Amino acid sequence: MYFQVPVTAEQVNYANELVDYSLKHHQISNIWDKNEEKRLKTRDYRFTGSLGEVLFADTYQLPRKTRAYGAIDGQDLGKDFQLHINQQTLNIDTKAMQRNNGVLRGNYVLNIPASQLHKPNSLTDCYYCLSFHQQNQIWAASVVGYVAKSDILANKVGIFYAKGTVRTRANNTIFTFNEDTYEIDFKDLLPPIITPYIKQLEGVKMMSYR
Repeated sequence: MYFQVPVTAEQVNYANELVDYSLKHHQISNIWDKNEEKRLKTRDYRFTGSLGEVLFADTYQLPRKTRAYGAIDGQDLGKDFQLHINQQTLNIDTKAMQRNNGVLRGNYVLNIPASQLHKPNSLTDCYYCLSFHQQNQIWAASVVGYVAKSDILANKVGIFYAKGTVRTRANNTIFTFNEDTYEIDFKDLLPPIITPYIKQLEGVKMMSYR
């Protein structure tokens, strides 16, 4: 089970403002700079990540970020938000992606670079997955679920793939991992937290994997 919510024009505009700031004040190198094709897509990647943070904050009634990744004053060490889960306060690192539609399958995956999981000063407790799609140029978000970093490191969930491993996507296209990566199936994620506020959001839909 996961849920979908509409994305407002204001949320999109706010995310774009975060990205514009981060690009203007960018002083920290990232992996995409090493590949010309991916470097040109830097803005798309940052927009998706920033929109994920904005959507997550609004959905769970948390303060929005005022800076985006890439800005010298926008680093968060893997703690985008704090959320109360099972009587614990956990540090959340949101992971957002774009897909062609909001119909998700259990064998779709969340990829997390091993460098993030093993980063010495990381504050992350859980990774929270979101998926965005557009229909008639209107954005919608699927809040997919979350996974504890400790469970990945303990090999309780996910599969490790070394740099250079060739994989096949659900649509049968081929890609190669550019760095050591952990792959977690959507069906292995814990279902997203659904608060009373979320239940009454206009346009919210409860969804199941195909």
